[in-house]
Amino acid sequence: MNLPKQAKDVHVALAQAFNTKDLATVLKMYDTTGIIVPEPDKPVSGKEKFEEAIKAILAIPGTMEIRTVYCLETGNLAVGRSEWDITDGDEIRVSSKGIELMRQQADGTWKILIDHAFGAL
Repeated sequence: MNLPKQAKDVHVALAQAFNTKDLATVLKMYDTTGIIVPEPDKPVSGKEKFEEAIKAILAIPGTMEIRTVYCLETGNLAVGRSEWDITDGDEIRVSSKGIELMRQQADGTWKILIDHAFGAL
């Protein structure tokens, strides 16, 4: 899977990565020196904690969908607001509104630096 070349495409790429159910593919979307908030009020950082957080999310059965509410970009930074859910058939397993800070990499691709999955509730 290729990393997105535009900040506005990060949400779609992240959902596609999660739907592979492959840890390495999902981790490529993140700058693991940043922060992820996989549960309300439980921010974590560092590669090991990122892996634990991603594994827990990947264990939720279903398909992830992320809708971009907005994406504001300046220089090599962008902030996005998302609405996302994981559904299994007709059952909604998780649903939330997130805020993501993204940073453009030297090769022009974008990674998520801060993923507050519950930041816009």
